[in-house]
Amino acid sequence: MSEAHEHRTALVVGAHGVIGGNLVEHLTRLGGWDVVGLSRRGGPDTGRVRHVAVNLLDPADCAAKLGDLREVTHVFYAAYQDRPTWAELVPPNVAMLTNVVEAVERAAPGLRHVSLMQGYKVYGAHLGPFKTPARESDPDHLPPEFNVDQQRWLVERQRGKAWTWSAIRPSVVVGYALGNPMNLAMVIAVYASICKELGVPLRFPGKPGAYTSLLEVTDAELLAKATVWAATEPRCANQAFNINNGDLFRWSELWPKLAELFDLEIAPPLPMSLAEAMADKAPLWAAMTEKYDLEPHPFAELVSWPFGDFVFSWDYDVLADGSKARRLGFHEYVETEAMFRDVVTDLRKRRVIP
Repeated sequence: MSEAHEHRTALVVGAHGVIGGNLVEHLTRLGGWDVVGLSRRGGPDTGRVRHVAVNLLDPADCAAKLGDLREVTHVFYAAYQDRPTWAELVPPNVAMLTNVVEAVERAAPGLRHVSLMQGYKVYGAHLGPFKTPARESDPDHLPPEFNVDQQRWLVERQRGKAWTWSAIRPSVVVGYALGNPMNLAMVIAVYASICKELGVPLRFPGKPGAYTSLLEVTDAELLAKATVWAATEPRCANQAFNINNGDLFRWSELWPKLAELFDLEIAPPLPMSLAEAMADKAPLWAAMTEKYDLEPHPFAELVSWPFGDFVFSWDYDVLADGSKARRLGFHEYVETEAMFRDVVTDLRKRRVIP
């Protein structure tokens, strides 16, 4: 019997993030999957999706909450704990993966696959200019880097086991998710909405060189499709895959088109910290929420401005070769300009932005 016709249960770890949330939605649309979503806050069960609140840093809580999930066949790991420094990121993020996999192994005799979500930090993209296009076969860089340590742990854990693993490496992921620390779409949408309200042009806030660097991003829905594909395609077992939209852009070309979505003029780039510039904007957003009848999301939880500052500081090319996935059969593609347009439209429909 092929896997497509067997019963499958997905455990999505980090189910409320931009990556995990889109994975849950994609699996639900596919049909043939039962879904268990793990997160700190849990959530209401709907249809074939149930949510479990768990502290992933607590081995005892993981064992207790996951101990009865005998039916799990696939783990999709997309959880993340932020810390102030790269070195401090390693212990909690490796510990959470360890706690989940060990608990699921004990509970689920039919476990077939563990999918690990990574990113271009594996290639040193967070440190400065790196070899581009990055490829899955590129050598490691000097630690610390938690994605690398997670994969090493997973590879060792899998030796001699019946289940397999895959490592998925997207660029910056763009999609809908509130309160997510890596949500570039929300950074741009809220920044542009505030510029519109204040009657000022939309200026690119990053480093001068970042305006003309060559970049790519990864659509959250495309990423969900690729992640499930890699987890269920036998030829992908025990491998890593770069996943991106398939096209490239420069902010210098895309920025005017983003401004058009908000009926804004642009002006020359002006390097500034969004984290500092937005520090006093909570009262303004509260007034905008009332004025435009928006959903009452707290301003502090709406956007991670430091993440925006981080992305807009890339004054070097950030891109990876995605042809390995295509060679093995994944041919999905998303036009980046259309993706941003669709995300802005969706945020307006959800009454997140005016």
